[in-house]
Amino acid sequence: MSAVVVQENGQGRYQQTVTVGEHRLIADEPVSVGGADAGPAPIEFVMAGLGACTSMTLRMYAERKALPLTRVHIELSHQKIDVDGVSRDRILRTITLEGDLTPEQRARMLEIAGRCPTARILSQPLILDSKLTD
Repeated sequence: MSAVVVQENGQGRYQQTVTVGEHRLIADEPVSVGGADAGPAPIEFVMAGLGACTSMTLRMYAERKALPLTRVHIELSHQKIDVDGVSRDRILRTITLEGDLTPEQRARMLEIAGRCPTARILSQPLILDSKLTD
């Protein structure tokens, strides 16, 4: 797996160049918080990773089980919610499965969606270490 490198690119107040192997992406904040909206916001990259992982996991499962899945569509949204007086982040993942799937197969696919590697990382306590270089 390639390292992800993020650095300011000098093109805007918050704009960043994100490099993943040979791929180059732009991240920015929306205009409403002082950015130029030149690329997805960081939380949108998180949701994109979750959506892509979910879709790929479902496709792999369908292929292994020879299920008649013709298309996967994932839509994600983020919001802050109050849970027992504590502000929490909530990502809603809406999954559309196309194909002649039985209700049992569809239920199993929803279960499998929760097992994609990115969903597992995001849904459990995470150890996030940071260090400064010299």
